[in-house]
Amino acid sequence: MAACDRLDAAAISEVIAMALSDHVSFDHIRSLYGLSPDQVKALMRANLRPGSYRAWRKRVREFSDRRAHYKSEKTLA
Repeated sequence: MAACDRLDAAAISEVIAMALSDHVSFDHIRSLYGLSPDQVKALMRANLRPGSYRAWRKRVREFSDRRAHYKSEKTLA
C-alpha cells in the first residue's frame, strides 16, 4: 500500500469521499491518486468504522452484481 503512505490527511479524506460516492469510479480514483481498487479498499478499511466499511463493501458488491461495470469509466461516460 505504498501509494497510500504518501497521501496527506486531506487527500485521504477526498479519496474516501470519492469512494463513497456512487458517481466516481475506481478508475477515476486511480488516475488522480494512483491507487488500485484493492488499495482503495484497504484505505477505506483503515479509516472507516468496521460497520461503515462493511456497509460500503456490501453496497459496492451488490451494485457490481447488478451491473457488470459498476464504478468503471464505461458507466460514467
